[in-house]
Amino acid sequence: MRNDLDQLTALNRDYVAAVQNRDVERFDEILAPEFYCSNPDKTLVDRAAFLQQTARPIAIRNLHEHDVVIRIMGDFAIIHAATSYTTADGQQATGRYTDCWAKLNGRWLAVSAHVSR
Repeated sequence: MRNDLDQLTALNRDYVAAVQNRDVERFDEILAPEFYCSNPDKTLVDRAAFLQQTARPIAIRNLHEHDVVIRIMGDFAIIHAATSYTTADGQQATGRYTDCWAKLNGRWLAVSAHVSR
């Protein structure tokens, strides 16, 4: 399980960095084909729409995850975490996310995300 925990810890960091850096290529590698995301604006987007929204400029900067809790249940894992970031007008803000991961053919892939701000 330690190896899985290490992998998921690194993938979680990659996921947050990919959001901040608009890294569509990294998301293309780590999102399952059936991925869906519940956005802070209450929209639900599939993988293709998520990749499109990732490519667009974002208004936040200095995005960091903290208070990360990773729960592994066999070939399924849930990551809960808090975020801190700076808004476009320079204000400090916080949020939360929950990501679900499945181990498919020996690889952890994100299958679902829920983001709140």
